[in-house]
Amino acid sequence: MAPTASNQFDEEQAIKSKVIIYDGSKNEMFSFSEGYSVLSRKLKMEGFKTYSNQGDITTELLSKAGVFVLPGPREKFTVTEINLLREYVDKGGSIFVTMGEGGEKSFQTNINFLLEERGIMINNDAVVRTVYHKYHHPKEVLVSNGVLNRSITLAAGKSIPGQNLSDSNNAQALSFLYPYGATLNVAKPAVAMLSTGSVSFPLNRPVLCFLSTSGKIVVLGSTHMFCDAYIDNEENLKIMNVIFSHLTTSGLQLNAIDADDPEISDYHMIPSIAKLAERTFSCLQECDEIPSDPSVLFRSTLFQFDNKVLPKVLDAYKELSMKHEPLKLIMPRFETPLAPLQPAVS
Repeated sequence: MAPTASNQFDEEQAIKSKVIIYDGSKNEMFSFSEGYSVLSRKLKMEGFKTYSNQGDITTELLSKAGVFVLPGPREKFTVTEINLLREYVDKGGSIFVTMGEGGEKSFQTNINFLLEERGIMINNDAVVRTVYHKYHHPKEVLVSNGVLNRSITLAAGKSIPGQNLSDSNNAQALSFLYPYGATLNVAKPAVAMLSTGSVSFPLNRPVLCFLSTSGKIVVLGSTHMFCDAYIDNEENLKIMNVIFSHLTTSGLQLNAIDADDPEISDYHMIPSIAKLAERTFSCLQECDEIPSDPSVLFRSTLFQFDNKVLPKVLDAYKELSMKHEPLKLIMPRFETPLAPLQPAVS
């Protein structure tokens, strides 16, 4: 029996979804030959076909990709390339974007131009761990309570003894190593999936988000998380499998309760103490009026050392009928627990 046109289309889509193309045209941080060799090997073991692109981003290239990966681009995209990526997602394509500490400012790229219109922005910051545990470098952040949506826990095959994950989210279900990464700002229709947890700074801020519309976009704030040095640490490999499974299939069924009300904190910026210390500020009380001449606010006579009051001190001796004589050193007397001893002479 000859296959129908619908079956042929489904087979072609299934074959295409297994093709993962890693872009290298924007001086990306890692490639399959350097930094992502373990990732490439593990994807091939799962049945995926991985390719690397060193040329321009074109419509023909994107049409062959089931997942198009941008692993830490360090050059700017042209307007044409941004439009091609936008059109690729609108037609059902999948894009996986990773970045690192410092965000766009450090990487000198403009990927947020594509992401911001879909509710995602990569911040120009860095995630550090406030408490030392297991890993020496403070930017190698071990997050043990960063799960924001229980669907990623179920997809990773994790189970908590004595707890039903379908009833409540457990932030400690997955632990992962988040090295040299930045935080994200996530708004609908995007959904935050993982956060920095409660022992990292910034506190409880998104680091991984999913967007599922006509196509799919996954944004991760750390390019190092799946590199050769860290992919086997903690449960990073399980998270990697969940991400590519989401991008190459019909996608995860996200939990609506967790998606509507994720446990994230507001983003508060701490001022630079060093920069503020270099600036001069005048101390004014609320009732004081600002004088017309601002130079009078700077008083140099508050703290000084001189002998202007010495004549008054000398006149005080006469007024008090005190003998004026030079000061003498008072010999100190130390108390001893024993009486003074004298040598015995026979």
